[in-house]
Amino acid sequence: MRLLTFDHIRELMRQYGLQAFLKALTERLASDLSRWDEFNKSERHATHYEHGVLELMPCSDLTHYSFKYVNGHPGNVVKGLPSILSVGVLVEVDTGMPVLFTEMGILTALRTAAVTALGARYLARSNSSRVGIIGCGAQSEFQLLALDNELSVQQVRYVDIDQNSMTKFSKNLAAQGWSMYQAQSINDILIDVDVLVTATAARKKVILFQADQIPSGTHIHALGGDCPGKTELPPDLIEKATLVVEYLPQTRHEGEIQNLKAELKSIELHQLVKAERQGRTSEDEITLLDAVGFALEDFSALMLLNELAEAYDIGESIRMLATPPDPKDLYGFLVN
Repeated sequence: MRLLTFDHIRELMRQYGLQAFLKALTERLASDLSRWDEFNKSERHATHYEHGVLELMPCSDLTHYSFKYVNGHPGNVVKGLPSILSVGVLVEVDTGMPVLFTEMGILTALRTAAVTALGARYLARSNSSRVGIIGCGAQSEFQLLALDNELSVQQVRYVDIDQNSMTKFSKNLAAQGWSMYQAQSINDILIDVDVLVTATAARKKVILFQADQIPSGTHIHALGGDCPGKTELPPDLIEKATLVVEYLPQTRHEGEIQNLKAELKSIELHQLVKAERQGRTSEDEITLLDAVGFALEDFSALMLLNELAEAYDIGESIRMLATPPDPKDLYGFLVN
C-alpha cells in the first residue's frame, strides 16, 4: 500500500504544479460525473457534537472503493489547529486490498475548488472575470486558482472578519497579477462582481446579504453552509435563483436549501455535465450552486492522486496489513 503524507503531497504539487493539478482534477471530476449511474452513492455519515462534526464519506464504482474521514471544528483555529482534518483510503474492489492511504486536508481543499470551477463552467456568464469572495480562510486561495482555470480572473474583491486572514489571502495571491481589492464590508463586494463565492466558517445560520443586493447575472457558489444548522444565504434569494446541487438527498438537510419551507426544483451537477439539463439560460439570471461536498468528489481526487503518485514515484510503500504466506494461519504469522 502506498502512503502519502502531507510532505509527499507537497512534493507532488511542486513537481506537477498546483494549478495544473486543479485543472486535471476539474476534468477528472467532470469525467466521473458523466458516469454518475456507475457509482454507489450515499449521504455522508455524520456524528455531530457541540464543538464540531466527525464524518465518513464513502463512494465506489465497479473497480475502486474510497472513503474519507473528515472533521469540521471551527473552534480549532484558536487552538492552533486546522478546522478541517482528514485522511482518505482507496481500495481495489476485486480484492478489497487498500492501495492508498493519504492525508486529505489539502486534497479536500483542492477538490472543493474543482467543484467551484466546474460549476462556473456551466453557470457563470462566459465573459465573467470579476470574482468576489466572502471568507478568506484555508479554502480561499484554492477557490481563486481553480476559477482562473475556467474564467481568466482579472479582478478579485475579498472580505473577512479577520484582518490577518485578508492579509494572508492578498499576500499569497499577489503574484497572480490580478487587481486585488480588500473590501471594507460585504456590501463593497457586491458592487462589481460576476462570480461570488461565500466561504465563511461560522457553524450557525447567518444571512450575509439580502437578495436584492445581488446584481442580475451573478453566479453564486455557496460552500460555507455544509451541515445542518449552518447556512449563509437568505431563502428568498435561493427561491429566485437557478438552483444546482451536488446530491439532493444530502444537500436537502446540509445545504442552503435546508432553510426552505417547501422543496424547490433543482438540478444536480452531473445533469449539467451530461447535458441532460441546462444551467444558465440567460445573461440576467442569478445562478446558485449550493455546494456541501460529496464523496464522489473525494473519489475523483483520490484516483488522480494515486495515478500521479505512481507516475512521479512519490510516497512510501508500507506493510501495514496482515498478509501471511498462509492466509489461514494468522496465529502463526503473529507469534512466529
